[in-house]
Amino acid sequence: MPLNNQLIAYVVLALLVALVISFLMTPVVKTFAYKVGAIDVPKDARRMHKVPIPRLGGLAIFIGFMVSILLFINIRGNVQMQSILLGAVVIVVLGVVDDIMALPAMFKFVVQILAALIPATHGVTILAFSNPNIFSENLYWVLGGLSVPFTVLWIVAITNSVNLIDGLDGLANGVSAISATTMLVIALMASETQVAIVMAALVGACVGFMPYNLNPAKMFMGDTGATFLGFILATMSIQGLFKYYAVISFVVPFLILGLPIFDTAFAFIRRIAHGQSPMHADRSHIHHRLIDMGLSQKQAVATLYVISAILGLSAVVLTTGGEQKAMLFFAALCIVAIVTARVVFPKEVKEEMHEELEELKEHGHHPQEPEEKKDEES
Repeated sequence: MPLNNQLIAYVVLALLVALVISFLMTPVVKTFAYKVGAIDVPKDARRMHKVPIPRLGGLAIFIGFMVSILLFINIRGNVQMQSILLGAVVIVVLGVVDDIMALPAMFKFVVQILAALIPATHGVTILAFSNPNIFSENLYWVLGGLSVPFTVLWIVAITNSVNLIDGLDGLANGVSAISATTMLVIALMASETQVAIVMAALVGACVGFMPYNLNPAKMFMGDTGATFLGFILATMSIQGLFKYYAVISFVVPFLILGLPIFDTAFAFIRRIAHGQSPMHADRSHIHHRLIDMGLSQKQAVATLYVISAILGLSAVVLTTGGEQKAMLFFAALCIVAIVTARVVFPKEVKEEMHEELEELKEHGHHPQEPEEKKDEES
């Protein structure tokens, strides 16, 4: 399908405007974060940084995004877009307050549900999706009265999934940018003007903040940014992906957002298996496991970028490919499965390290403790 040159021009402009505004606003927001005390202090083992770093970077992302949207999308009379933006404002306000003063998890969860209900009750709903059982005679499931509850569940789940992977410098920001880029490409190919411009604005806002967020980070996006990115990705995936009564309506959103979905699902299963609350914070997320395997922050983030890119590429091919799409989809999943298996089950790696330590001890060598551990003990 030939691409619309006018649409591409709008997309490029929307991306550039969001990028510039986000980049320029970050130092301003950083100053504001210091004034209101929105500082992330490394007080437990889950945090990878060693010095206090200001949060609220998500506010710069939000401002860049909103300026671009208001310039390039006519929201007057557009009830669905208005509801998405209103819900996003609620999420951002919640995030700002939470970054300044930690709020109870249950309170945040309730507010997130209320924010999700705004678009879910104004036409941004998952009406149906394809039947994952390929042997069934029913090609898709129509949700009917379950549309709104299912939509709210999807929005809240993705909102928190992106927030949960925000554990390394640039991770959530980069993964969100990759997911948004994938949705942008699919929207361009399907000539979905509104979705394409919104995703372009989101990509630009993320890229504009990236120089301040890459390791070593000068600023964090905080819950303000992570939950905002998750909310926009969730709602726009409904607008641009769940509309199709085809196999892609089930597979594509899960591919594009596969990394945060997998990490969240595994975290919940792990915590429940240990008799803990699913909301209990721990240090066993996929990025923590990569660090424990010996990777640096930059290496771990790059690895997860690659996984997200593979999933995103598979999603694009599924929406545009021909007879070979099933094989490519299967191959991509195999690659991802191999990589994630090494992360989730690093038993062999630990055994190899243990054997090497035992050999050193047998030869009279006593390896020194890592500097990071010494610092923690002191």
